[in-house]
Amino acid sequence: MRKLTYYVGTTIDGFIAAPNGDFDFFDPCVTEDYLPHMIGEYADAIPTPGRAALGVADAPNTRFDTVLMGRNTYGAGLAVGLTSPYAHLRQIVLSRSLTTSPDPAVEVTAEDPAALARKLKQEDGLGIWLCGGADLAGQLLPEIDELIVKQYPIVAGTGIPLFRADFTPRAFRLADSHVFEGGNLVLTYAKASD
Repeated sequence: MRKLTYYVGTTIDGFIAAPNGDFDFFDPCVTEDYLPHMIGEYADAIPTPGRAALGVADAPNTRFDTVLMGRNTYGAGLAVGLTSPYAHLRQIVLSRSLTTSPDPAVEVTAEDPAALARKLKQEDGLGIWLCGGADLAGQLLPEIDELIVKQYPIVAGTGIPLFRADFTPRAFRLADSHVFEGGNLVLTYAKASD
């Protein structure tokens, strides 16, 4: 069965973006040892234009073949004219406000996120990447099999949290960790047995 992985960057205090949705404050934290690791391990999660710029445009997908995004996450690319940000993946935007897709390569649905995730897990293929955001992650929390958290050495104080959900503690176990020279961490957590 396929896994649903929430692969996301966060501050030390658990924010994935500024209150207005910007996340470019993470950029100065990309160190010389960090970038090659991320390209080698997580090239599937690099936007298609970035893959071309980094010389991995033709690299086969090894981890993910599907990406799930909320409306606001998808909107970040739309704001700069990028209608198909992950053309190398099956792209699904979950939205109640966006009713039609601006690009034929992007599926838009108002389907229940958890039901969709369960259906996708039953299909053949590579993993499913939950790209964001906080509301969608909160709705999908019961279905998330793995968290890959890129923790940057920044404290934001406020912003968009990793999850926006009711208080329902869920246990995960640390499965892997990498520490980089600049203080970046990549922490992989697996869903603990129920």
